[in-house]
Amino acid sequence: MSAVPVSSSHLRSVLVPAVIVGALGYFVDIYDLILFSIVRVASLKELGLAGAELTDKGLFLINMQMFGMLLGGILWGVLGDRRGRVVLLFGSICLYSVANIANGLVQSIEAYAVWRFIAGVGLAGELGGSITLVAEVLPKESRGYGTMIVSTVGVFGAVVAALIAARFHWRTCYFIGGGLGFALLLLRFGVLESGMFRKVQTGPSGGLARGDFFSLFTNRRRFLKYLCCILIGLPTWYVVGVLVTFSPEFARALKVTGDIDAGSSVMLCYLGLTVGDFLSGSGSQWFGSRRKIVAGFLLAALGCVAVYFRAMEASPRSFYTIIFFLGVTMGYWAVFVTIGAEQFGTNLRATVATTVPNFARGSLPLITISFATAKGTSLGLLGGGLLVGVVCIAIALVSLVGLEETYGKDLDYVER
Repeated sequence: MSAVPVSSSHLRSVLVPAVIVGALGYFVDIYDLILFSIVRVASLKELGLAGAELTDKGLFLINMQMFGMLLGGILWGVLGDRRGRVVLLFGSICLYSVANIANGLVQSIEAYAVWRFIAGVGLAGELGGSITLVAEVLPKESRGYGTMIVSTVGVFGAVVAALIAARFHWRTCYFIGGGLGFALLLLRFGVLESGMFRKVQTGPSGGLARGDFFSLFTNRRRFLKYLCCILIGLPTWYVVGVLVTFSPEFARALKVTGDIDAGSSVMLCYLGLTVGDFLSGSGSQWFGSRRKIVAGFLLAALGCVAVYFRAMEASPRSFYTIIFFLGVTMGYWAVFVTIGAEQFGTNLRATVATTVPNFARGSLPLITISFATAKGTSLGLLGGGLLVGVVCIAIALVSLVGLEETYGKDLDYVER
């Protein structure tokens, strides 16, 4: 298979409604996903919390959101394979837009928890549904450009969330997110269903029901392939959930010469992710390989992690620069989700593409528990953090070996 080089005319040819609306949908999705982390302290203080409650209740709300995303990943994935990719996208954006507005109206922690859970359910369907639809409507030689655009534009939503949160009241920020979602809903009416899905919907499905989530676990080959798809995403949540979230603590341990702000770290990491998504998506097209690009990004991430833990007495600017480049190396997220969609047949594709990123996100509690355990040993904060990172990247590299190359793969088939 030959690679397709980047050209302005080629990029214009993939800017079909499914790609444009998918990119904007993922933008709103990431905006809301990151917004809570940014406005957590301000919103909880206004609800009357203080001191340790800001951390304890904040973790509770994040866990509620995460549980919603794990459940939503399964629900939307099954719906997308049974009723269609467009139905999935309409349903998910309606739900998280309503939840966004409701989050701006809450007056108690209990209500906040309910609506973060509902928001999580809604947010879970956007990326997988968009990637599945884009992968099925574009020619196989150029679909990587489409998924690249979706991910690159989408991840930038985190940067916009940080900028808006710095200028508006936290309730207004939620209202803006809900308004963006409903505005996007109007654009979705111009998006057509995937021809591959319509073909499977009206014809035989190879003896396997559409959207049969449990069939991913009843066949050894299928299960191992599914597991590998999830595990290659572990380093992303190690970087975001450990190195970036706890960057102020790591900076103090490394004796960085100034204060490090977690919010600035998040914004710079996601700005790097935006750059990385573009580079990984276009790189996979240029080199004609998904696996080589992911392997290259993982090895680059290993190098950046090593630099992070050697940044003793670095200046804040230097430390923030390292965080930005860590974000760039995690930009293989675009190719990661694309690989998941391309590994499976049309009757399971939405289920896989929607659950894989959400289950990868769901690995964060396991990663943070491992980190907490490691830093409680003689390794300490720095040694424990480094060990967990090396293990996550090693697992991802081994899992990548277990997956087939999917660049240029014909997706018009069903799982049997």
